[in-house]
Order: sequence, then C-alpha cells, then structure tokens
Amino acid sequence: MAIGWPTNMLAKVFGSALHGVEAFRITVEVNVTNGLGYTVTGQPDEVVRESLSRAEVAIKGLGLRMPRTKLSVNLSPAHIRKTGAGFDLPIALGILLASGQLFDRQQLSDYIVVGELGLDGSVLPVKGALCMASQALADGMKGIILPEANGLEAALVEGITVLEATNLQELLEFIAGKKAMEEKVAWKYSPTPPCPEDDLDFRDVRGQDSVKRAMEIAAAGGHNILLYGPPGVGKTMLARRLPTILPPMTSAEMLETTRIHSLESGPAPLTRLVVRRPFRNPHHTTSDVALTGGGSIPQPGEISLAHNGVLFLDELYEFKRSAIETLRQPMEEGKVRIVRAKASLEFPASFMLVAAMNPCFCGFLGHPTIPCTCSKRALEYYRRKSSGPLMDRIDLQVAVESVPLRELMDSHKPAESSAVIRGRVVKARAVQSDRFKGLNGVYCNARMPEQSLEEYCLLDTRARRYLFGRLDSALVSARSYSRILKVSRTIADLAGSSTVEVEHVAEAVHFRGLERLVEGRKKAAR
Repeated sequence: MAIGWPTNMLAKVFGSALHGVEAFRITVEVNVTNGLGYTVTGQPDEVVRESLSRAEVAIKGLGLRMPRTKLSVNLSPAHIRKTGAGFDLPIALGILLASGQLFDRQQLSDYIVVGELGLDGSVLPVKGALCMASQALADGMKGIILPEANGLEAALVEGITVLEATNLQELLEFIAGKKAMEEKVAWKYSPTPPCPEDDLDFRDVRGQDSVKRAMEIAAAGGHNILLYGPPGVGKTMLARRLPTILPPMTSAEMLETTRIHSLESGPAPLTRLVVRRPFRNPHHTTSDVALTGGGSIPQPGEISLAHNGVLFLDELYEFKRSAIETLRQPMEEGKVRIVRAKASLEFPASFMLVAAMNPCFCGFLGHPTIPCTCSKRALEYYRRKSSGPLMDRIDLQVAVESVPLRELMDSHKPAESSAVIRGRVVKARAVQSDRFKGLNGVYCNARMPEQSLEEYCLLDTRARRYLFGRLDSALVSARSYSRILKVSRTIADLAGSSTVEVEHVAEAVHFRGLERLVEGRKKAAR
C-alpha cells in the first residue's frame, strides 16, 4: 500500500436512480482499504462502471490523488439497477472522503447528489432531475445538489433546497465550508397560466358543425374519437384544434406530465412546467417501441409523452398492425407496462386518442356524389388492418365531409371560438369530477368503470326503448353498448340533464358512423 493512505475508511454519499418515472435514493458507499483493484457493485450498468475513469481524470485535474490501493464502490440497495452517468459526482465525492482528502462538515448527509463529470471537472446535466427532486422531498432530504443546467427543472418542486454545481472544484469548496452555493427557489420559476386564446382556434374552421360538436363531446368526456372521410376535407386541421378546447391542466397534472417529459431524450433539460396539454403526432412509420416506450434503457414512448393530453394518429391504417395493437392495454388501463428480463416498470399513459383515416383505399366510401371503386375484398382487407377490439375502444366515429365552396368563402358567418366551446367543456368536466369524487383514478365519463354504468347512466323509458331497438336491428353492435352509454352520459352533462334522455342516446348512436357505414356496405354487397 502506498505510504500515507488511510486504511479501511468508509464514506457514504446519497445519489438517485431512475426506474421509469420513479426515483430511488441510492447510498453510494466507497471504501479504501489494503489491496489492489477497483470494483463497483450493486447492479451498475457499463456507464456507471466507467464513472471511475471519469472521476479519476477529474480528481487528478484538481491536483488531488486517486487511491492506488483497493477501492470498492457499492450502490445500495443492490436490487435496483443503476444506469446513466448521474453517479459520477457522488462517486467522486465518496472517493475523496474515503481517501481522507475531503472532510464532510455535515454538508452532504442531508442532500441527494447527482451529476455527470466532464474530464475537466465540469458537472454536466442528467435526465430526470424533476423526478429525483420529488423523491428527495418525499424521503425527507433537505435538498439536492445537481448540475447547473438542471437547476430550474428541479426547482419546480416546492419545499426542497436546490443547489447548482457548475464544476467539482466549486462543490468541494462548499463542502469544506469555504464557499456558499446559491439556492434556487421554486416560486421564482412558477409558470404563468397559458393564454386562453391559441394560435389554433375553432373559429377559423368553416362549416363542419357536426364534427365540431363531436369533438366538443369528446373533450367533455375524455372520449377517444376517429375522424374518417375523403382526403383533403380537414381531418388533420380539426384534430390539431382539439387541445384548445380541453380543460386547463391542474397543478398535479402539470407536475406529473413534466416528470415524464424530463425523462425524454432531448438537447436541453426542462426549465419550466408543462402547462399545456401535450399533443403528440407520431409519423405512421413509428416503431412499436417508439410508440409504447422501451429500449435497452427503458424510455417513455409517444403514448406516455401524450399523458394528460392528446395522441393523434394521422392515417391510422398506415400504421403497422402490431403498433396499433399495442395501444389496446394502455387505452384501457391508462398506463403501459414494459417488461424486461431484469426489470419491469410502468409509465403513465392516460391520453385521448384522436385518429384520422380514409374510409377505404380510394377514400370515397359513403361519399354522396363520388362512388367508391373498392371491391368487397379490398374493403374487407382495409378493415382487417385494424382489429375490432381497438375500434371498440374508440367512442366516437365521425364522418368528415367536404364543405361546399360557397360556405368556405362566406367569411361573414360567425363561428364559435375555442374559448366559448372550452367553457362548456369545463362546466361538464366539473359535473363529472363531482360525480366520480369517490372513485380513485376516474375523472371523466370515458374512464367510468363498467360496473358503474347502471348507477350513473340512468336512461329514461323512451331512451331505453330506442337503444334496445337499435340493438335488435343490428345497427348497433352489442360490444358498442357501453361506449354509447358513456357518450350519452357526456351529452347529457353538456345539456345539464341528470338523466340520459332519448335525444342524448340518438346523438351518441349517430356518432358510431363508421360502424353503420361498413355494416351497410356489407349488406349491399350480399
């Protein structure tokens, strides 16, 4: 052993490991003792093992020494897999403490420390700082020390001290009591509410009154919606305006959504809360993993990044069948499970699905003037590209038709703005929030459990007779029954009615248009 090195010295520094959107406090134990060799234990990945090399160069760059005896680093608890370069900083501090080159004046025992080390000693940003800061608060820690670039993100968590480290030298001076570090205070970075008027607004949409009504119903009840019609009629234009009529996000939704986006691979860390509902529009060539999440180091996919917002799938039938099928479980449960050989984790995925498609290959099935040229076989093949179970999870199926040129050019005809429609949506959501107050995880009619349908979807006599008549005539499939009831309940909420009446049911049945269209085409083909 080299002369002057202390023997059998143990140092502890607290770090943080990410597991999905959850963070866990990790105790970084460093021991310098007799012998030779460096070891890192506790399920580290290759990047964590490389931390010793980066720490060694950074430590020597400050004129300090790297131990030449046996150096053992243990990351506890061992059952949690540790990934990423965020352990560089706590490991470097542990080495200096254990080797007697740094003395902790009780500065570190109450802090979580995370950060990647550059070879020049600079502290580089990490992903998931918001998740780590939230968990540090939950664990009763005083604060968190992290890279300067992550300071604004972590400061979004109120009630915890956030200290920014620009380089290792500055942090060592703070621990030694030679220099103070400025605290980031959460309230200074609280976001301002989003502007009620958006760049996209329904007042710019001419005609399409039926479609706008369907989108209002979808927004009011949190229902999934499918827009189908010929090319160029405005399906994408309408879908992009849906977020402008959704209710404002609550503070809890903002924080939860921001936690997910803090894990997304991007050029820069987050600096503010996500205050507007996400709108994700993946291309139809998107892979299954990119859509649902995963990878060797599991990351949230598009469905999780759309949490508390909208997932828009344009040209639905151009997506791979396997990618579409992966949506079924998240749409039902509001979360996605990613299972790997060594770990299993969950990402939140409570989103509204908005899909757009042509009704057939030629695009003119059901068109009032242009005949459909698709054969029966082609139509059946087109329909088989998506499963029946997925279509059953789409509550509203709305035909988008061409608007006459005269109506498009009529600029004097007033159209309702998104703000006016949003007002009715917010009022209906308030009714639902009060209705489901005792049901955990249920906040809108679309999330209503099946066993609650009879309690909350009370049909009057005429409405019940009408719906059963539709079921008997096979214009409505039995598996669509519960979806129609939920949509009917939303329509009644918009109308301020405590019971579901016949006109509410009739409108809900009307918005199962694709189902009726295909059934009608099949009968005609026979």
